[in-house]
Amino acid sequence: MASSLTKDSVHPGTPGTEKTFFGHPRGLATLFMTEMWERFSYYGMRALLPLYLVAPSGLHLSAGTATAIYSVYLSLVYLLALPGGWVADRLLGPRKTVAVAGLIIMLGHLCLALPAAASFFVGLVLVAIGSGLLKANISTMVGHLYDGPKDARRDGGFTLFYIGINLGAFVAPLVIGTIGENVNWHFGFALAALGMALGLAQYLLGGRHLSEQSKVVPTPMTAQEKATTLRKGLIWLAIAAVFYGIVGFTGHFTLNWALIPLTVIGLIVPILVIGRILRDKDLDGEERSKVRAYVWFFVAAAVFWMIYDQGGSTLSLFAEANAKNTIFGWNFPVSWYQSVNPVMIMALAPVFAWLWLWLNRSGKEPSTIVKFSSGLVLVGASFFVFLAPLSIAQDGHKAAAMWLVGIYFLQTVGELTLSPVGLSVTTKMAPKKYASQMMGVWFLAVTAGDSITALLSNPAVGGVNLDKMGFVMLEAVLAVLAGVAVWMYRGKVNKLMGDVR
Repeated sequence: MASSLTKDSVHPGTPGTEKTFFGHPRGLATLFMTEMWERFSYYGMRALLPLYLVAPSGLHLSAGTATAIYSVYLSLVYLLALPGGWVADRLLGPRKTVAVAGLIIMLGHLCLALPAAASFFVGLVLVAIGSGLLKANISTMVGHLYDGPKDARRDGGFTLFYIGINLGAFVAPLVIGTIGENVNWHFGFALAALGMALGLAQYLLGGRHLSEQSKVVPTPMTAQEKATTLRKGLIWLAIAAVFYGIVGFTGHFTLNWALIPLTVIGLIVPILVIGRILRDKDLDGEERSKVRAYVWFFVAAAVFWMIYDQGGSTLSLFAEANAKNTIFGWNFPVSWYQSVNPVMIMALAPVFAWLWLWLNRSGKEPSTIVKFSSGLVLVGASFFVFLAPLSIAQDGHKAAAMWLVGIYFLQTVGELTLSPVGLSVTTKMAPKKYASQMMGVWFLAVTAGDSITALLSNPAVGGVNLDKMGFVMLEAVLAVLAGVAVWMYRGKVNKLMGDVR
């Protein structure tokens, strides 16, 4: 992307102000390009993942197992954002952590590119670890570029940064998906590795433009703390190795059973984290009340992400088998559906930003609770629409591609209604003691939602066919009821929220 680099004397002393990136610190260009290439690698691989898992030329797994693997992978990415933030805060600082993350992600994609099942799953684990490390810290580094929260350029800088995210997410399925599906699966994964390599190179070369604050380890560990942490980590690693070793040697090891501990962790950790915050005696009554109100938003968000993230698994696998993947008679790869959401985000986000501002000026902007409820109703409506192509497929016909585009459209509008509001309310309702950690708690809602999907679809436990009409209708009704419940109890939730609106 072409950069707008001009002389800047308005904000002397701000990192990288000799030149600017569209009026912002030059370091934003470094982080913009790093994140764009990382998202290119992540979303490109993600678009291929469920298709490769079920393909006869891939791992040839069942749809249920593929959905479980995909969902566990997504849940781990968001779960690992918590320890990712901890690594930066206690050990390396954000700048070194992001560099390590980029290297791990690149190695992970290279493992995916090798034509062996064992290396493939090692690659998935590495990409999840690297993504968790990077996700927790690169946004923090964007904030470091500005002179505190009151810097007038700050919001615009984050807007540019998120354009980089969606630009990478949009292009990735078109490039990586096409190569992976039409040429060779492993060439596609190798392209993802190349994308991350370009992002890492950009990051290392442009590091001089970043804030010195990004090098700082905020609360470094003492030597004793490091030794204790290492010992605990090795103990848990040994327990896991013994457990899986016993299961393997007794002949009971299967891929589906191996996924269950990871799925359970994704369900238990969010409960433990929120419970620990609620029990913290350092919180005053008002802070504890806000956290109790936040639980409503958290549970509702978990329901939302449970359905939303099936856009890359259930919907993608349905499209592979039962959709006419054509536009004006021209066939396109199934992975291209994953470009619909980011291009709609880029098109609609400015519209929503303008709409909320316009409604606010006239005193008619919906409350946080109404926006949240609307997001849940919209994602539920998307699965009601999904019933139409499912019905067409039951009659032995192929569903038109526009049915799927319509589903992704409703989900995108729901995301724009719920996700930014969720991020905002998380920062507003966070107790002072947990101001930084609460963003990780918000990500845990995604972990919980995807873990539920993984548990339901895993043949070893639930084995539910998530693309069957009865279950799709059940999920649609659940989301709509959750949205209505949040709206009906808005008085109680508002009271718990205190002065937050």
